Amino acid sequence: MLKKAMFPGKYLQGAGALQELPALVAQFGARGMILAAGTASNRILPASGVDLPVERFGGECCTSELERLAAVLAAGQVDVLVGMGGGKAIDTAKIAADRAGIPVIIVPTTASTDAPCSGCAVLYSEQGVFESVYYQKLNPAAVLVDTAIMAAAPPRFLVSGMGDALATWFEARSCVATQSANACGGLSTITGLALARLCYDTLLDYGLAAKIAAEQQIVTPALERIVEANTLLSGIGFESGGLAAAHSIHNGLTALPETHGCYHGEKVAFGVLAGLQLTDALPEESATVYGFCEQVGLPTTLADLGVQDCDRRRLLQVAEKACAPIESIHHEAGVMTPDKVLQALLAADALGRHRKGL
Repeated sequence: MLKKAMFPGKYLQGAGALQELPALVAQFGARGMILAAGTASNRILPASGVDLPVERFGGECCTSELERLAAVLAAGQVDVLVGMGGGKAIDTAKIAADRAGIPVIIVPTTASTDAPCSGCAVLYSEQGVFESVYYQKLNPAAVLVDTAIMAAAPPRFLVSGMGDALATWFEARSCVATQSANACGGLSTITGLALARLCYDTLLDYGLAAKIAAEQQIVTPALERIVEANTLLSGIGFESGGLAAAHSIHNGLTALPETHGCYHGEKVAFGVLAGLQLTDALPEESATVYGFCEQVGLPTTLADLGVQDCDRRRLLQVAEKACAPIESIHHEAGVMTPDKVLQALLAADALGRHRKGL
């Protein structure tokens, strides 16, 4: 395999950055349109003064919504699409623009995920059931992040984004060690690995201060750093570094209905803790990661994810789903089995409970 890396065309971040959107759209085309999720269309855009046509997102990144949007783009001869909102609105815009052969600009309204910078999106059924991953020909033409909008969002979104970003270094490290493919279909570059490490170091150094700033709805240098870590560093790091155990364990945890009320990054964070047990990480490293999760409020026990009964038969379902042949857990060293993952889940939970004094 060749070394491969992927990046967004432009990245703009700062308080008030949304005011740059009309000029940014004009750099790519003459007829721009915003696909906006509920909060964006109801509250953010009306107060912004941004004067661009707005189409309301239907709520699900599914075939029927994409077909509807394709007709809207064609009728309006739209040549630049802006996706504004959370993960599903962003993904819908990325796929619709890719199919229409036009550039897409992403404007996330929370820092809860690293999806804005990536060249892939998740397709669901109309009922919200996962169907497939859709890969675009290119990453977004531009990503615009207004940190004033991020600061106004519930702090849980920022913390969840830290949980997702927390996995970036550990998974990229595993992929490099085993020479496994990254999300670009190649081997990690040293750039991808270095940014994954910078993402981790930034979380440890500034995570707590950023959470405190978010709780006060203020923009500080720490908040700026964590928004960048959650969005840009993690986005490039996971795509150009690769995925491994943490995201597979997240996928496994979705087998338990009680985890559905948790955000993606919250489940990924526990996947990191279990992954550290699975890969025999040094005790000092494990303690550092537990301490970080406790500090910012990420889950460290199964009960934190809503799983009150740690029944081994139910947890084995999680482990089996995490070890499906297509899962990235097989990028870890050695043979990954459901029994190994089960033991890691139980060990991570037990250590988390011990640290809580339970």
